[in-house]
Amino acid sequence: MSELNGKAVIAARDLYKIYRMGDVEVRALDGLTLRIEPGEFVAIMGASGSGKSTLMNILGCLDRPTSGQYVLNGEDVSTLSRNQLAGVRNRYIGFVFQGFNLLSRTSAIENVELPLIYSDTTTKERHKLARESLERVGLADRMDHYPSQLSGGQQQRVAIARALVNQPKLLLADEPTGNLDTKTSLEIIELFHSLNREGMTIVLITHEPDIGEHALRRITLRDGRIVHEEKTS
Repeated sequence: MSELNGKAVIAARDLYKIYRMGDVEVRALDGLTLRIEPGEFVAIMGASGSGKSTLMNILGCLDRPTSGQYVLNGEDVSTLSRNQLAGVRNRYIGFVFQGFNLLSRTSAIENVELPLIYSDTTTKERHKLARESLERVGLADRMDHYPSQLSGGQQQRVAIARALVNQPKLLLADEPTGNLDTKTSLEIIELFHSLNREGMTIVLITHEPDIGEHALRRITLRDGRIVHEEKTS
């Protein structure tokens, strides 16, 4: 275990995810091994069917591998139950998706508070943490605005603030610029760079090469395997 984990945020070895469709066996992940250290900014790239969505679901504790070992922040999560995985997600991971997934009749600050509602924090503390999280993404002057009053980029910033409010070890972004124009996409990527400079570990899932190029390390998948990896010097 120590050899696999060390101080890594993500340490996965020999991950297989196998689906069976009748007599046909589909290997969405085919013996994939991956390690991501604290403070890295990594893009996982690949065409449709490459395995990146399957890998994202496993890294995000939304699914379990068929076999292999996955250690997240020192905890082996490979064989945990669904309820246990939910607890791990709440402790360690912040999610950002292509769709902003904001509640339309709820203000920005109330949207950001949502992950804290079932925690032990008081209403006052929830409000303080949500306010700090919105300030962190540059929306101090938009806290009381509703999603319909915000641009697409501002909505994604609210979603990022919500992902950060639990102070996760890992920010997992799945196609976060997919619904945004080029200028706004670059603004969101620059926000990721800013968070990364503060020490946040970021894993970006994208099929867009021009977006992936902004990460400091790029991993390309094909047929459930890593076929290329490069790091920005």
